[in-house]
Amino acid sequence: MHLDMDAFFASVEQRDNPALRGLPVAVGGEHRGVVSAASYEARRFGVRSAMPMAQARRLCPQLVVVRGHMSRYGEVSRQVMALLREVSPLVEQVSVDEAYVDLTGTARLFGPPPQVGELLRARVREVTGLTCSVGIAPNKFLAKIASDANKPDGMFVLEPEDVAEFLRDLPVGRIPGVGPRTGEELARLGVRTAGDVLARGPEFWARRLGERGEGLYARARGEDRSPVVPYHEPKSSSAETTLDRDTTDKALLGRWLLAHAERVGRDLRRGGLAGRTVTLKIKYSDFALHTKSRTLAEPTDVTALIFETGRTLLRETRLERPVRLIGLGVSNFGHGQRQLSLLPDPDRDRAEELARLDRALDAIRDKFGKSAVARGLLFDPAEK
Repeated sequence: MHLDMDAFFASVEQRDNPALRGLPVAVGGEHRGVVSAASYEARRFGVRSAMPMAQARRLCPQLVVVRGHMSRYGEVSRQVMALLREVSPLVEQVSVDEAYVDLTGTARLFGPPPQVGELLRARVREVTGLTCSVGIAPNKFLAKIASDANKPDGMFVLEPEDVAEFLRDLPVGRIPGVGPRTGEELARLGVRTAGDVLARGPEFWARRLGERGEGLYARARGEDRSPVVPYHEPKSSSAETTLDRDTTDKALLGRWLLAHAERVGRDLRRGGLAGRTVTLKIKYSDFALHTKSRTLAEPTDVTALIFETGRTLLRETRLERPVRLIGLGVSNFGHGQRQLSLLPDPDRDRAEELARLDRALDAIRDKFGKSAVARGLLFDPAEK
C-alpha cells in the first residue's frame, strides 16, 4: 500500500487557519523562491509545487501565499506514520507526507487490503482532520501510481490480474526513473505509453539505454521486486531559505545561518545523530550555486558549533554577487566514542556546556512551543 497525504502543507495550513479554507493557497516565500505546496483550489489555476512563486501569482492573482511551518508539518507527519505502524511494522516513510506499507499478514487482524486502506484513511481523517489517498497493488511501483488514480481523498486497488491492462495506456512519464530527458528520448522513438515500451523487446532497451533500459522494460511489465524498508539511515540534515531580497550583507546572512543551525541541530538531536561535515550553501542572484564545507575533528549535534563553523565558512567566502538563497547542512554522520583524556580540554568542556544549553532549550520548546525562547543573535540590533 502507498499512502499519500493530499496537498499536505497547504491542507495543514487550511486546517489550522479556517479563514484559508476554500481559498487558493500556496506555501512558500512571499515574493521569492518556489511553491512548496499548492491547495487544490490553487491547482485549478495551474499552480504546482516547484513552480516559481512569481509565475504562480501570474496564474492566480488572488493566490494566498503562506510561509511554511515545517515543525508543524513534522508533527502531523509523525501522527500519520504512527497510525500506519498500528497496522504493520513494515512502514517505509519516503517523505514527510507519504509512505509504503507492507500488508503481508495483516488480513487476519484487519481484514483484506481494501478494508485496511479504508480503515487507515478514516483514522488519518479522525486523528489529523486531513485527507489522504491510498493505492493498493502487488508492488511498490504500482502502489504509488495507484495512489494517484483517485486523488484527492480516494483509494484505488489494482488487482494482479488487471496490471497488464492498467499499464497498457500508462504514460511513460508516470514510470519512476523516466525524467524529462529520458521522456524526450522516448518521444523521439514514438514511445508514449508503457504499452509502446513493450512493443520492443528487452534486448532493444538494454542496447539503447543500458541498465536504464532494462529497468524501463521491467517497470512497463509491472515488475518491481524492491521490498518495503522500514528504516533508512539519514545521510544529512540541512535547512535553507530563499531571501525576500538579494543581499551581500554578511550580518544578515549570518543570522539566517543561526536560524538554520537551530533547525539542523534540533533535527540531529531528535534523531540521535551527530555529523562531522558542515556545508554552507549559497545561491547567487544569477542562480549560480556555491558550496563550501569543513570537516570537524569529532561529530557534533551542538547548534552553536554548527553555526560557528557555518559563519566561518561565510566569512571566508568572497561574495561575488548578491545572494538570493543561503543554506546550512551537516553530514558525514558518526557514532564513535569520544576519545578520553586525562588532561583538561577547554574545547571539549565548552562543547559539553553548549550541549547542555541545547538540551535545556529543546525542553523549553517541547513544552511551550518553538517561539517560547530565541537566541539574541537572531535579532537585528538595528531593529527597535
